[in-house]
Amino acid sequence: MKLPKTAHTSRPWRIHELVPDFQVEDVWALPTPGGPGELPRLVSQTVGGDFPEGAPLIVRFLWAARWKIGAVLRLDRPKAGIGARVPSLKDRMPDDLRAAPKGPESADFPFTSLYLLKDEWAAELANKTVHTVMHLSWVPDGSGGYRGQMAVLVKPNGRFGAAYMAVIKPFRYLIVYPALMRAIERGWRKPGAGGRTPVRMPQP
Repeated sequence: MKLPKTAHTSRPWRIHELVPDFQVEDVWALPTPGGPGELPRLVSQTVGGDFPEGAPLIVRFLWAARWKIGAVLRLDRPKAGIGARVPSLKDRMPDDLRAAPKGPESADFPFTSLYLLKDEWAAELANKTVHTVMHLSWVPDGSGGYRGQMAVLVKPNGRFGAAYMAVIKPFRYLIVYPALMRAIERGWRKPGAGGRTPVRMPQP
């Protein structure tokens, strides 16, 4: 379920300290009901995932098209990434966040972890179009339990980046995110490694 941006901005997340120049692009309630302390499980599922395998054909087609377009336009070259086109948000982190656990990483997961706390995790990615942060949190669900929440924060790279984000927005909302939410729910409920099956989150 898509949430208003205030569902993210109204909470005292540490990520706010690092991204005053970013905008909140999306906030989603994740279909991951659980108890307290299950954020590390959600993060592990996210980092170790293989989305869009098993998604509808149109989703897999769009996913493959994104990478082909990226190769043609050189969107994902190392010189457009973290530490090249833009400095890492790690440079903005205060000492206590620098000392916090970073969280898991994977060679197949395009984001770089920043920190993992008891109720929030943040990771960053940059390419030619945008510098983006994926923020996962673990929040009360209003009925005595807990669930995951995902916010996507972006800083487009000039007019080109803003135009690119505007073009892909309908595809994300109408096709990619609905399939992603179904995959997250299946992964969360299906027994697997650690009781869950992983799902990889998409990148811009």
